[in-house]
Amino acid sequence: MKKTITLLIAALLLTGLTSCGGSNTASDVPAKTDSTSKTETKKEEPQPQPADLTGTWKQTNSNDPSSYMEATISGDTIEVNWIGTDTKSLYWKGTYQAPTKAGDWKWTSQGDTETMAQSLLASQDATKDFTYSEADGVSWETTALGTTITVKTAKQ
Repeated sequence: MKKTITLLIAALLLTGLTSCGGSNTASDVPAKTDSTSKTETKKEEPQPQPADLTGTWKQTNSNDPSSYMEATISGDTIEVNWIGTDTKSLYWKGTYQAPTKAGDWKWTSQGDTETMAQSLLASQDATKDFTYSEADGVSWETTALGTTITVKTAKQ
């Protein structure tokens, strides 16, 4: 009889332990809900925005720190000046078209030829191509004394 009681108790204990410990079958593990997995994988990143070019852009590739070109963009106008130690001379004044998409940007500026005609160092062109890139800032080609350079700038 002791043997039967001992076997009965052992059987009850084994049954209790297996139900408490449980097995890790797929049916025992709660499934991830769709809302949890979508939240983890769908982190909304902000869309790239067009660059705001409004402001002053100073030449970065000048050979002389006291003589350089500087562009100012305001509203729908771009104005470029030659800057010297104590001087400022108009080189370009014309239209500006703000970027409408993120990344590099190009536009052709229509020059204010009447205003530029009053400046000895101003361009005599009716249009000028400008570009914007993260690497070169606002840039344009300038020809002086028979030499053409690409002016590169950084926002001040």
